[in-house]
Amino acid sequence: MALKFSEDHEWINIEGDVATIGITNYAQEQLGDVVFVDLPEVGDTLEQGGESGVIESVKAASEIYAPASGEIIEVNEDLDGSPALINTAAEGDGWMYKIKLSNLSELDDLMDKAGYDAHVEELD
Repeated sequence: MALKFSEDHEWINIEGDVATIGITNYAQEQLGDVVFVDLPEVGDTLEQGGESGVIESVKAASEIYAPASGEIIEVNEDLDGSPALINTAAEGDGWMYKIKLSNLSELDDLMDKAGYDAHVEELD
């Protein structure tokens, strides 16, 4: 299991050729109270860097970007009725979707935890 991060504040937890994806705690703090999440559908194919959904909060709407390419194999149905899960557990139960990765070499473009933490420090 490997955890990586994108510059767009998505995390990706890789287990073999399947990855779970969500937004980081930093991102949910910037958004404020999440009120709605629009996720991709099972069977959709995503390209790395392409839009994979939208999060709406009391402050703004923000796009979610795919940190890696692949096919959606599961979405977090709990977010339909409880989008605030993203605020309370962004890097846990507030995950958004799972994909079957199509290009493992794309993972080399992502940051580890230390790299992401340094990236966030530069933003503050």
